[in-house]
Amino acid sequence: MLDFRTETFLTVCKTMNFTKAAKLLHITQPAVSQHIKYLEKVYDVPLFVYHNKELHLTKQGQLLKKRLLTMKNDEKYLHQELKQSEKVYDTLSIGVTMTIGEYAVIHALSEFQKNHENLNLNIFYRNTVQLLRLLKEGTIQFALVEGNYPGAEYEKLNYSTEDYIAVCAKDHPSLKTPAQMKDLIDQRLLVREKGSGTRNILEENLKARGLSLTDFKRYTTVENMHTLIGLLKKDCGISFMYKVAVEEELSAGILREIQLEDFKMKHDFDFIWPKDSIYSSNFYTLCKEIMEYNKNASTT
Repeated sequence: MLDFRTETFLTVCKTMNFTKAAKLLHITQPAVSQHIKYLEKVYDVPLFVYHNKELHLTKQGQLLKKRLLTMKNDEKYLHQELKQSEKVYDTLSIGVTMTIGEYAVIHALSEFQKNHENLNLNIFYRNTVQLLRLLKEGTIQFALVEGNYPGAEYEKLNYSTEDYIAVCAKDHPSLKTPAQMKDLIDQRLLVREKGSGTRNILEENLKARGLSLTDFKRYTTVENMHTLIGLLKKDCGISFMYKVAVEEELSAGILREIQLEDFKMKHDFDFIWPKDSIYSSNFYTLCKEIMEYNKNASTT
């Protein structure tokens, strides 16, 4: 198990305050200082520095934090693995974003479960930001995400690449065709909540064109994709989303894609897990298997 002083270090990283860390750990502030000094002596590098009376991690401290978090999570998995070594059933905890979980991975996960009858599967539905937090906490082993994430911190395997489009109701009042992004700002925008990968992609694309969400004078924020699509069907506004989420509605003529001459994009759905994990090869194998079920579904 990890040294108790590394737990002190990670707690200071969380609070960025020696006194607050001491309270959380139920030890004295001098003890916290001693633990940090011990680690700095062992690694022969400074881990924290004060700037304008505020505590900051050094570059070496940032690297140690990253490595220790991965080791701490691996220890959780090892503890679980050891407890399960004499059991018939193993447990796997994974995370998927809302759009992917509802529209792009159901078949693949069902086939995966059928081929692993002795596996207990925990599936967490969260937005991208929340899933990254669960990965850092060690609550899930890997995640299938949309949107952007700090690539340097994770191993990845591409699950699929999907079209990202503007969409509205079939009978929505006609827009200039082809339109430009700026032509849409007078429309009511139906948008996902902060932290959503779908929203993050839109924000990045608007920024590249000198626009932002605040340029849309009317908007509705919706945390549930089914509800958002339901509002689209009722012609309550326009939205931007992955085409895979509305393929049935587009095929049935209930919704239609808004053709934009300055907006054509695709984006990746990626499996990710902490870089340098001792379980990386296991995660890669599991993710690869799920991905293959998705490919098989696309060809049938």
